[in-house]
Amino acid sequence: MTTNTTTTEALLAKLGITLPAPPTPLGAYVEASDTGNLLFLSGTLPVVDGKLAFSGRLGENLSVKQGQEAARIASLNALAVAKGHLGSLDRLKKLVKLTVLMVTTDQFAEHAAVADGASNLFVQIFGQATGHVRLVYGVQSMPIGAPVIVDTIFEIEPRQST
Repeated sequence: MTTNTTTTEALLAKLGITLPAPPTPLGAYVEASDTGNLLFLSGTLPVVDGKLAFSGRLGENLSVKQGQEAARIASLNALAVAKGHLGSLDRLKKLVKLTVLMVTTDQFAEHAAVADGASNLFVQIFGQATGHVRLVYGVQSMPIGAPVIVDTIFEIEPRQST
C-alpha cells in the first residue's frame, strides 16, 4: 500500500492508470504464486489486447524510448496479474525485486535506461522510499518475439484470517 490514507487502487485512479485484463499463461504454469508475505509473478510481456505492443530488438529496430514503454506495459500487466490473484492491489506493500530481460544487439548498453520504464512506474505507485532491487540484462530471444519481460516479487499484507 502506498500510504496510510491512500490505497494502491485509489492512487492508480488518481494517476489515471487503468489496468488491463490479466494475461493468460503461455504454457503449463500459473501467473502468480504467494507464500507468507511474498507474491511471485511469472514474467509479464508488453501485451495490449492480446497482442505484442512492440516486437524487435533494442539497438536494432527498437529505441530506448520504445523499450521503456514496453517495460511499462509489461509492468502494468504484472499489476493486473497481482490484482487478479489477490483480489485487490491494496494488499501490495512494496515491490521487492524487479528483473527486466530485454532482447538486444551485442552492442546495446542502455539496459538500465530501458528498465527505468518499469522502475519509474513502481516508484510512482509505491514511492521512492520503499525502493526495490533490480537486475537487468540482454538476451538473444524471448517467447512470442517479445522484446521485454518483466519479472517481479512483491511484499504483500498477509491474508486476514476469519
